[in-house]
Parts: sequence; structure tokens; C-alpha cells
Amino acid sequence: MDMMYTIVFGIFGLVFGSFYNVVGLRVPKGESIVTPPSHCTNCSKRLTAFELIPVLSYVMQGGKCRECGVKVSPIYLLTELLTAVLFALSYTVFGLSTELFVALLFVSLLVIINVSDIAYMLIPNKILLFFLPFLVIGRILSPLEPWWDSLLGASVGFSILLLIAVVSKGGMGGGDIKLFFLIGLVLGTVNALLTLFLASVIGMVIGVMVLKVRGQGRKTPVPFGPSIAIGALITYFYGSQLIEWYWQLF
Repeated sequence: MDMMYTIVFGIFGLVFGSFYNVVGLRVPKGESIVTPPSHCTNCSKRLTAFELIPVLSYVMQGGKCRECGVKVSPIYLLTELLTAVLFALSYTVFGLSTELFVALLFVSLLVIINVSDIAYMLIPNKILLFFLPFLVIGRILSPLEPWWDSLLGASVGFSILLLIAVVSKGGMGGGDIKLFFLIGLVLGTVNALLTLFLASVIGMVIGVMVLKVRGQGRKTPVPFGPSIAIGALITYFYGSQLIEWYWQLF
């Protein structure tokens, strides 16, 4: 039965992942997520139901538009697969519980901002504000221990990122700061700090890799949102194990 539920949540993840691509790519541009219907961004051909099957359509079409032959960004495929894995993992870790509601919301938020930040280096306020009330409700239904750690975590996460932005004179984006408010709300104080540490390490590694690929002379900004998302997800699902392992070293 558990395996069946895991598969079901994975399938839901594929479907929602396809939708999250639309949200992450359209909302930052101020476009409707309903109209126009899904279409090729190059030739504007409206996509058929066959061309909208998560993962399978991308693979069967060779990652290209059937009309104009232009390559489709792999971010569509990766987002669908990532959301499927994270939805299935959420059920595996939390089962049919109120925390599963929080997990699916949190995963959805991080997947969407990952898409938008990679595409535009922007984390839209509309997305953060949309998820805020639902995450608050989620934490009321499934509170941290103690319950006020959500409030403290949100305050600490927001304040530290704001301080970094002030000290670095704009080195931290406003979207990242607001995102950490929500991360602190969900994870609490200690895990928000762990997320910041992991995100910094991951961001540094990604930055070095980008420099090696693009060359030392090309100073291209690297979005920090994906690093935050990875750090937050690792912390959410495995933070307690990481902290326990750390203390065992000393």
C-alpha cells in the first residue's frame, strides 16, 4: 500500500511539476498562467494534449518542438522529474499526516522559485505572498516544538539575510531575504541557520563550477535561489540527522 501511495504522489508530482514550470516562467513576466494556453515559445504553436504529457512528451519529441524543431529547455523535464521525486519523498517521510500538507506546499514553493530564479534571476513577491497564508495554516495544523520557533525562525531568517544585504550593499536580493522568512517559518530557527550554511556552501561550489565552465574573465551573476532551495530541502528532510551527526563528531 505504501508503494502504491508513493507512486501516486510521484505521478501527482509530474503533473504539478509541469504546471510549476508555467507558473515559474510566466508570473515573473506578469503573464497569466491560464491564457494563452501552453505553446512553443519560438513559433507560438499551441501544444496538443500529446505534447503536454509530463516527461514522456519531452523524451518522445527528442526535446524539440514538433513544429519548428527548436530545442526545448531541459528545465521543463528536470522540474517535472524533481517535483515527482520530492512529492514521493514527502509521502515516504511523513506519510498521510498534516505535516505532509506542509511538505507539499514547501516543495512546491521551492520548485517554483527555482524555475523563476534560474530563468530571470528573480523571486517574485506574488509567489511568496501566495504561499505565505497556506504555510502559516500548515504550521498551525502541524506546529513545530515549541510552536513559537516558527515565528522566531522567520524573524531570524529574514533579519540575517537583510543584514547580509545591508553589509554587502546589495549582495543579497530582496527575493532571497523574503524567501528566508518563509523558510524560517517552516523550519524553525536552528534549521533556518543550517539552511543558510548549506546554501552558502552549495552556492560557492556552483559559483566555482560556473567560473570554470564560462572562464575566469566572464563575471556572470549566478542566482542564489537554487542554492537556497537545495539547502532548504536537505534541511527539511534530513536536518535532524545532519545535526545529530555533527554533534557526534565532538
